[in-house]
Amino acid sequence: MPGRISEKMMEALCCFLKGRKAVWEDGLDAEEWAEFFRLSQHHQILPMVYDAVYSCPAFRTCPEGLVLAVKGQVIRQVMMQSRKTGEFLQLYQKLAEAGLTPLVVKGLVCRSLYREPDYRASGDEDILIPAEQFPECSRIFAENQMLPAEPDKDPEKEGEVPYYKAGGALHIELHKELFSSESDAYGSLNDFFEDAFVRKIQKEIQGIPVYTLCHTDHLLYLILHAFKHFLHSGFGIRQVCDIVIYAGVYGKEIDWEAVLEKCRSIHADVFAAALFDIGEKYMEFDPGKAGYPDSWSQLKTDGTELLEDILEGGVFGDSSMSRKHSSNITLQAVSESKRGKKAKASVLQSLFPDRRYMERNYSYLKKHRFLLPVAYLSRIGKYLKETRQSKGNYAKASIEIGSRRVDLLKKYKII
Repeated sequence: MPGRISEKMMEALCCFLKGRKAVWEDGLDAEEWAEFFRLSQHHQILPMVYDAVYSCPAFRTCPEGLVLAVKGQVIRQVMMQSRKTGEFLQLYQKLAEAGLTPLVVKGLVCRSLYREPDYRASGDEDILIPAEQFPECSRIFAENQMLPAEPDKDPEKEGEVPYYKAGGALHIELHKELFSSESDAYGSLNDFFEDAFVRKIQKEIQGIPVYTLCHTDHLLYLILHAFKHFLHSGFGIRQVCDIVIYAGVYGKEIDWEAVLEKCRSIHADVFAAALFDIGEKYMEFDPGKAGYPDSWSQLKTDGTELLEDILEGGVFGDSSMSRKHSSNITLQAVSESKRGKKAKASVLQSLFPDRRYMERNYSYLKKHRFLLPVAYLSRIGKYLKETRQSKGNYAKASIEIGSRRVDLLKKYKII
């Protein structure tokens, strides 16, 4: 079961999602309040939980200095999110005026479903475009001070190109594909979205019409995006919120059987059912209202261990360097499972990931593959440096986390 502070955070989050205020009479001391807000910030849900707890009687035990610091942080985050949303919608209008059809996925669309949209933070906005529209889209980006975040890479050859606004707050991930086709573990997921532009729908956000995925595609994508991160080093509770809220709002318009069939084909059905189990237990997800069918309910899976992993990992599974490096172990386990081999955890998988992984992190390898040994030496040097800067046995911790998470992959029948 989640720890006491985690349970309190989940309770506060549920209060926000349901439009209630926490009514705790007591419960947390000064140190626990500090941990409560640290954990909330780590999952990027601080404005939501603060909104739920600031007026409860138990909040009187929170030190005044901490209250002022958290309140200031919440105000800044909400104002920044509002600014980023405004900048994005202005840019989107210009793309639409040029006859382009970018599909907005995740962030802005999910945020619009929350009671206070700007309380749900987004680090960046994601849009999917047809590959042939990339040159024109890139030109409009440049005209509007959107600069490539990785100028050393050739954007024509990348499936995902990040941009940031010079002098602004906006960051955009411009996708030509929703998942990296180079990944052995999940590159094939793009096949599910081949006709996404044929099925696209339009949604109005703050008076601006935007294209997005149809509801069935969007729920599937939210699940598979979490699945992808789970195969790496994990994901945060905010992504579970997005999935549960989206299903609750649009459930009756979603082809649940199609989503289940696709999830089952990649061994993600039990994982997906576990997400909704978490939703029922901790977020008051209503299966009846969402049209959640018996075929899903019959999977009967317990999401408790998945929730513990989610809470431990943080919003992108980056709670520690050991955990981040453990992703090589879990990804390798999935790849080996696909090839019919037995999954195992080894420090060699963390130090020596496959060539495709190395090319994504050492771009010079795409042109000079013979330099792979040099890249491995560079990676090992960085690994040893991080080890010296970390407390305890860094390599041992990476293997332990990887082993535990491989067991989770087995529990939820992914491998």
